[in-house]
Amino acid sequence: MLFDSHAHINNDTFSNEEREALISDIEASDLSYVMDIGFDLQSSLLAVKHASELPWCYAAVGVHPHDAKTMDEAMLESIRELAAKDKVQAIGEIGLDFYYNHSDQDVQEYWFRRQIQLANELKMPIVIHSREADQKTMDILKEEGAFTDERKSWFPMRKGAGGVLEKDARVLLHCFSGSRELGQQYVKLGATLSIAGPVTYKNNRKTTEVVEAIPLEYLLVETDSPYLTPVPFRGKKNKPPYVEHTTRRVAIIKGMQYEEVAEATLKNAKVFFDIED
Repeated sequence: MLFDSHAHINNDTFSNEEREALISDIEASDLSYVMDIGFDLQSSLLAVKHASELPWCYAAVGVHPHDAKTMDEAMLESIRELAAKDKVQAIGEIGLDFYYNHSDQDVQEYWFRRQIQLANELKMPIVIHSREADQKTMDILKEEGAFTDERKSWFPMRKGAGGVLEKDARVLLHCFSGSRELGQQYVKLGATLSIAGPVTYKNNRKTTEVVEAIPLEYLLVETDSPYLTPVPFRGKKNKPPYVEHTTRRVAIIKGMQYEEVAEATLKNAKVFFDIED
């Protein structure tokens, strides 16, 4: 009934015992699917392993901007090889993080471009991380052809607001934290936005406005676990079953039934990641 579109079961802070307990929690919950998202080579390898072993798990592979400083052509080639594995549905998470700047900005930008190029070469969806880099992220996506008609032609059209068929760029802004206006710009370009736990935080008016303004057809929900834990578990380590609380908050903001939002976001995620089972 629920699809956590962005989680890190592969997170290196988990012990083997903690990861086994987390998997048990997922299997006892209402989750139907979880995307295990790579952030470096090792986590991408582990996400592919999880996808091969767990029927509800799918993977994305890529290198996060924090780790861009570790990248070279050999690592990019390894990501390319992993992308061909069964149940790997996207390149990600990739992007820019000018808040922490764990990698130099020019290095982040270079490997962001190279990974967008890889996604275009492989005709795969892209999962984007962007923090304190809104304009540069959009500029690079445009410059590297992430929203071209050619790219959109590779994917089936999606049902937009009112059921109208629209071209789909298969670009996902994960844990979207931008403004309502930026979100609307992305949707017009053919992107999808994912809403995470911060929408449940009392003073987060910005994300609430995004959810109010963006039609449900263009939204996914996620945990980004073990980070960004939603209310009422804020302060604890996040986990995929907690996506229920983000979904419930989106339903309240939209004035809709929880079940309706859960079903719609699950369907949206299956379309975005091309999951047919």
